[in-house]
Amino acid sequence: MEAGAGAYYAAAPHQGAMPGFGGAVDEQQAAGVGILLQISMLVLSFVLGHLLRRRKFYYLPEASASLLIGMIVGGFANISNTQKSTRRWFNFREDFFLLFLLPPIIFQSGFNLAPKPFFSNFGAIITFAILGTFIASIVTGLLVYLAGLIFIIYRLPLVECMMFGALVSATDPVTVLSIFQELGTDVNLYALVFGESVLNDAVAISLYRTMASMRTSSSGQNIFLVILRFLENFVGSMSSGVGVGLISALLFKYAELGVENLHNLESCLFVLFPYFSYMLAEGLGLSGIVSILFTGIVMKRYTFYNLSEDSQRFTARFFHLLSSLAEAFIFIYMGFDIAMERQSWSHIGFIFFSIVFILVARAANVFSCAYILNLARPPHSQIPREYQLALWYSGLRGAMAFALALQSVHDLPDGHGETIFTATTSIVVLTVLLIGGSTGTMLEALQVVGDSNCYRHPYEENFEGSSEEGTPSKSKFQLKLRDLRRSTSSFALLDRNYLTPIFTSQHEDDDDDDDNDDDSFA
Repeated sequence: MEAGAGAYYAAAPHQGAMPGFGGAVDEQQAAGVGILLQISMLVLSFVLGHLLRRRKFYYLPEASASLLIGMIVGGFANISNTQKSTRRWFNFREDFFLLFLLPPIIFQSGFNLAPKPFFSNFGAIITFAILGTFIASIVTGLLVYLAGLIFIIYRLPLVECMMFGALVSATDPVTVLSIFQELGTDVNLYALVFGESVLNDAVAISLYRTMASMRTSSSGQNIFLVILRFLENFVGSMSSGVGVGLISALLFKYAELGVENLHNLESCLFVLFPYFSYMLAEGLGLSGIVSILFTGIVMKRYTFYNLSEDSQRFTARFFHLLSSLAEAFIFIYMGFDIAMERQSWSHIGFIFFSIVFILVARAANVFSCAYILNLARPPHSQIPREYQLALWYSGLRGAMAFALALQSVHDLPDGHGETIFTATTSIVVLTVLLIGGSTGTMLEALQVVGDSNCYRHPYEENFEGSSEEGTPSKSKFQLKLRDLRRSTSSFALLDRNYLTPIFTSQHEDDDDDDDNDDDSFA
């Protein structure tokens, strides 16, 4: 895996240079060619994506097109006599991905979150993202381990199987969500898929790191201690992100930076806070992804309304631009690295059964969580089978799984990491190209296009009389649901009466913004 571990930076000019500076010139030329190819592929990706959207050709979404462009260019570079100094500008480096490309995407996800659909479905989203990801990770890991025990596939130790289950449980439905927006699916279905995918990445990383720490630990750990460590990491990261977001809100409220000659300073400070949150969490050994996600949610809810109108327009457009560039860049880089990387194809059975196992694990995730949620809901608020199938089908694997698999190459010995990396690469290509390209057909077949209103949110209805039917156990679930409804309403009142006035100077615009955000989900 020399290519995957290669540096993405060009070597310093003096390294390996000849006395006549010929080496430095060659290095500069290679860097120029590498950057030119990157920019050319980005331009081609955006233009092709625009043409595909205009033609309403959903069989090749923009993310799939970017991945294909990277794979095609990487294939030509692999069979040509391209200099190694030029090639290394395209090597996918997981730390570069996690530190520079992923943060703007995750922050934009939280920042662009429509509050009402997200928080009205928050219980279901948390259930799918945390409990569901945990189920999918454990099911995948156990199936891979058991298949190895009976010699169906290449055998891996249990902890390494669990690491593989954790990394391959990270979903990335960028392709699916873009088609959801184009076709106009129900806002609740969009909120479920979007919210689960945003939190799912953070949960998968926390699980992977927890399993990796178990592997390196000299003594075995109790499963409850592992769960406690995971929850400690997740809650600590969330608290860190919320804290940074609230501090930024107070700073912008009382610093009075909205005057005309301080707009640049205001915008610069706003842009720096998300990275401060991310790096703070990483420095504390927590999850920067969880932290920056909740920083985005809090900064949009409170800090954003303390900015001047010019700064609001600039920051919204800036983060959207940064996120779009990063997403296209990631898929191009993935495609290029997949074509250039030396894959371990000696265990085809492991790859085939891994694909089968993740489909089974995704089904166990979605259908078991939906069953639990529906037990606590009245009949008119059940998550219908069509939505459950759409959720199952939307579980594409993407950049996060790819980056963690690349990390496993360094974490695992004896070629185990290479086997996991090749299996994950195959899963990413298959799901992004085949499943992503058939999403439009799937939505039409399930008849979930448009606001069908077949799924009504549980908190919008009056539940009086809904508990008259059913068994005593079902009545207990109805009581728990009422308690959850009251707690949700209490938090909304707390936010409206205390948090918003404390942290926001223009909170009277909040409700209008929420309504506008709802429209963006349609």
